[in-house]
Amino acid sequence: MTSVNMASHLAARAATHPRQYAVVEQHTGDVNKRFERALTYRQLHEQSDRVAAGLMEHGIVKGTRTVLMVRPGLDFFVLVFALFKIEAVLVAVDPGMGMKNLGRCLSGARPQAFIGINRAHLARVLLAWGRSTLRTHIVIGSLPFGLIHPTLDQLRKTAAPAALTYHDTAPGTMAAILFTSGSTGAPKGVVYSHANFSAQVSALQSLYQFRPAETDLATFPLFALFAPVFGMTSIIPRMDFTRPASVDPETIISAIRDYQCSSMFGSPALLNRVASHYAGGMLKLTPLKRVLSAGAPVSPAILEGFQRLLENDARIYTPYGATESLPVSSVGSLEILNDTAMKTASGAGVCVGRAVKGMDIQIIRITDDIIAEWSRAEVLARDQIGEICVRAAQVTASYYRRDRATRLARVKAGNGFYHRMGDTGYLDGQDRLWFCGRKNERLVLGDTTLHTVCCEGVFNAHAAVCRAALVGVKRGQNLVPVICIELEQANSKDDKRRLSRELLDLAGRHRVTRAIHYLLFHPGFPVDIRHNAKINRARLGLWAGRQLS
Repeated sequence: MTSVNMASHLAARAATHPRQYAVVEQHTGDVNKRFERALTYRQLHEQSDRVAAGLMEHGIVKGTRTVLMVRPGLDFFVLVFALFKIEAVLVAVDPGMGMKNLGRCLSGARPQAFIGINRAHLARVLLAWGRSTLRTHIVIGSLPFGLIHPTLDQLRKTAAPAALTYHDTAPGTMAAILFTSGSTGAPKGVVYSHANFSAQVSALQSLYQFRPAETDLATFPLFALFAPVFGMTSIIPRMDFTRPASVDPETIISAIRDYQCSSMFGSPALLNRVASHYAGGMLKLTPLKRVLSAGAPVSPAILEGFQRLLENDARIYTPYGATESLPVSSVGSLEILNDTAMKTASGAGVCVGRAVKGMDIQIIRITDDIIAEWSRAEVLARDQIGEICVRAAQVTASYYRRDRATRLARVKAGNGFYHRMGDTGYLDGQDRLWFCGRKNERLVLGDTTLHTVCCEGVFNAHAAVCRAALVGVKRGQNLVPVICIELEQANSKDDKRRLSRELLDLAGRHRVTRAIHYLLFHPGFPVDIRHNAKINRARLGLWAGRQLS
């Protein structure tokens, strides 16, 4: 019987398909060398066993909070599975979130061990990350600037242990601390148990029917870890994972073709980059049968553009969720393009599909207060916008050392709890969930509430608009709604005057946008680092305030 520990899937596959590739780094140009940097399932299993034994020899054991700052690739996979095998706690931080946020995250996680490349250790020393709590350091590569620490290569030479305990991992054992993107506030450390990961695996498998021996293009490192669990081969492309919107489209296309990738995960920004590059051409990504995109709402225009690159039987899916709960629901590109896109353009929000198996979704009256008991929440009827709450096995229970944040997000319900997503939305008559925006970004104007995604959908439907963002600006005692517009291409002042009239006229024709009378053009929205897709409306609002002052 498979354990809740994700490492057990690796061991099982290594026993049945030892020579199948588990992870491959994309080749540098010569197709004959495409498997030059690769690990089979047997190699990944054996190397992670030896590294696990080496980690234990250096004091990294069950429960040790261990920061991992390693580039996506073979070492990343070996180390993550090694940490799972010894039941250490993976502390995953995104280097792209900025030095200040990195420092805050590491301070909050109180790490006891640090595994990283030379640059990460240099930053750790210079910025005093975890100085009061760290006791073990592992270096990836050669030892820098006179440090005396064990290296990963030394750990690989450790004799494999007689037995590891991951087959008997208790479901509630802490597995990881994963940080939110911080796009709407300071990043929070989300506590994952092994049971949470196991439930994610089951939910994703039920949704998308991943098949062993498929090949998956992994453009988001953490999601890439699921591929070996499903018995797939994970292809790591040559790209800057902190800037998916700047990816070289040729790199993505060559990876899909050279490795015959049947599956792919990509942020909306990455899909848009590739689709825009090949717009109007005859390119067909014949191997691809399944594309997943998440991290922010995926516009119908992006779905339509990327769908043109796929064969008729291929589909794009947009799972909805968050670091605290993924997946919650899912919807396919055909349903969006043939049905819900028109409603989005009229201000209905973005349809994110039906609940995944085992997921309980409820919509409650919006409040910014703590709700201690579910009996105190007011559950709303169909088609009423409220706060999205979810309950399922993959939903995490707490933030690490953030008690108030946990109390705000968690509502006790019998022997379980509901998680407040921090998003607004509603359920329609077909049990489909519609996303209307982040709760803390809604604009309350007297008796009227404007939800960002609902309003923005109206403007995004205009052909000249790349994306729109609703922000609030204080003018005297009043909060004024302002729509910011990023255009598909630069326009002259006369064109912008004409577009401004067209867009404000469009706003006047829809109930949800009639209160918007101010429009500003912005050269390029500030977005999150992780997916290059979530708009930083706080920063954009400050900019809009300066423009209107």
